[in-house]
Amino acid sequence: MPEILTPDAKLLTRTVHTFMNRDADLSFLDSPGTLSFVATKGDELTGWCWGYRLPRPEGSSMLYLHQLEVREPHRGEGIGRALLTTFMTAGQADGATKMFLTTGADNTPARALYDSVGGGLATQGPTVNYWFLL
Repeated sequence: MPEILTPDAKLLTRTVHTFMNRDADLSFLDSPGTLSFVATKGDELTGWCWGYRLPRPEGSSMLYLHQLEVREPHRGEGIGRALLTTFMTAGQADGATKMFLTTGADNTPARALYDSVGGGLATQGPTVNYWFLL
């Protein structure tokens, strides 16, 4: 079973380089509402996830999972499930009552994971994602 860690500066730097091929912005660790977890086997990085706890105007909060990724040789080992449930548990402990994410319609493995953990498709009808360059 993978070990799931909350990253420190050194681990975040390694993780962002491994999964995003970029330099880490360490201020992410101190940003309010951020959640990030890294899966390891020994010294090997096997997966990670990150997102946010978002406060709502009526006093509740919700989670947004932005990225969950497991390295190809480690898929099917329960790492994605461990990361997802850790993310959800941490957010719930911090007061979140709902979580949302987006994934590709054809991403069958991810959709099977999300379904198996109790996720459901949005009920407000078809949705469309928009991105804006600022």
